[in-house]
Amino acid sequence: MTQIRQWPYAFALGLSIVVGAAAVVSSLYLDVPLKDPDGFLGPSFVRLPLMALLIIGAGLVVDALRRSGWRQLPTTIREVVKEEWNAHRFLCIGAGLLSFYICYIGYRNLKNVLPIFREGTLFDQDLLRLDHWLSGGHDPAMILHGLFGTDIMAEFLSVVYLSYLPLVPISLGVVLIFSRNLAIGAWYSTTLCLNWVLGTVSYYILPSLGPVFTHPSSYSRLPETGVGELQEVLLANRLDFLAAPATSESIQGVAAFASLHVSVTFAAALFLERTARRQLTRTAAWIFFGVTVVATLYFGWHYIADDIAGMVIGWASVTLGARVTGNWPKRRRQPADIVDTSLPDRMRPKLDTAGLTLEDATRSPIDDGLDDLPEAVPPKVERPSQVKAQSTVERPSKVERPSTVEAQSETKAV
Repeated sequence: MTQIRQWPYAFALGLSIVVGAAAVVSSLYLDVPLKDPDGFLGPSFVRLPLMALLIIGAGLVVDALRRSGWRQLPTTIREVVKEEWNAHRFLCIGAGLLSFYICYIGYRNLKNVLPIFREGTLFDQDLLRLDHWLSGGHDPAMILHGLFGTDIMAEFLSVVYLSYLPLVPISLGVVLIFSRNLAIGAWYSTTLCLNWVLGTVSYYILPSLGPVFTHPSSYSRLPETGVGELQEVLLANRLDFLAAPATSESIQGVAAFASLHVSVTFAAALFLERTARRQLTRTAAWIFFGVTVVATLYFGWHYIADDIAGMVIGWASVTLGARVTGNWPKRRRQPADIVDTSLPDRMRPKLDTAGLTLEDATRSPIDDGLDDLPEAVPPKVERPSQVKAQSTVERPSKVERPSTVEAQSETKAV
């Protein structure tokens, strides 16, 4: 484990190799071709580098704005690249994006062939009975429909649920770019990779479709929303794939246990709880997680047990990710402990090359990202002479000499 922690991205890259190999082996074994789940957005060999360039470009602009505002922006960007963006930082960002993407592709392809490996095995009826028992004999979706209604709330929950899709890669990019401590970016990247892997394992343990696909009548009162359209597309893709797995161009994406919407949003909220300094950021993450949980039940994507299992996966991903990247548990101790554990002696000389201080390297990634917007005017930096003047300690008040004290004591004696 100590060897793995020497480079915090080693575990995520190793995990991505294992998951990618599992997807390739299953494809060859079943004679089902591998698919790019987001191929409609363009070839992956173009999409991934483009996404990396956009993320890095955004980071350069923000760093430059922090230094000098909008004045001389191109010149400042060149200075930032020269002083802070060394090869090691580029390597870490690339490793985080690559491991995330490979794990995601492997997860989607292993999910695609789930109905073949677990043919004829579904646990929907068992999960539905558990739902009714946990809800006092009622359908959880019906309770939510009666509580929130089926008009405006349906539109709102649909927007929140669908926003998960772009927010996951965006959040990864923000943490990778704006985290001065590279181990923090590795922690979040590894956390997301573990979510894909553990979620895939849970699919194979308890195969299920979800309430909306087994009992669609319970959701017939809902208006047409983006979520409803997505459910129709997923069902059509599943049927098309099962009709001809070897030749179908569709990718099967229906699986209920466990909820990865819940696991990823819970993991993100827990990660921010442990790294973000500002209460607003932490609160917003928990609210988004809570609304996502409601949406999964409201639209019939998942059973209650799916969401509970999702939270367990999210917690396990954050915890294990912290351990294998060297961020747990010492990051919660005193600042001195954080510096000693997250910045080994062999890494400290690199700070001068990157133009960083120990304080820069150990502060929260989110405080460098979402919470701190670029300032129009850079913060005033005190000159060394000013710092020296401020650090001067006032001299203590004059202390009486021993002879004076003795004289006073003799006077009292007389």
